[in-house]
Amino acid sequence: MNFTLTTAATRFIRMMLLADGDASSGFRLAVSPGGCSGLAADISVRREPASGEDVVERNGVRLFLPAESRILLDGVTIDFADTPLQTGLVFQDPKQVSCRSHAVAAVQ
Repeated sequence: MNFTLTTAATRFIRMMLLADGDASSGFRLAVSPGGCSGLAADISVRREPASGEDVVERNGVRLFLPAESRILLDGVTIDFADTPLQTGLVFQDPKQVSCRSHAVAAVQ
């Protein structure tokens, strides 16, 4: 699995784990096609991975990833944004055109 978890995303996930879990908990990240980045996510803190989920450790956090998520995250950078327009995980997929980039291209 080739994906990057930024420092900001790692910090967000750690805060979620501290608030909703314990030392053995993991962060379930179920990614599906959709959204401006081409990806939408369902996130939760879980004590154990569900059947069929892989446990992947990045930057000291345990991620529980379903099979489809592992495929969709290939080459993606997972970041965290906290702006007036958006708060949450942001997926930067170099294979996907974002809504903003698409709108700019349409204007030109």
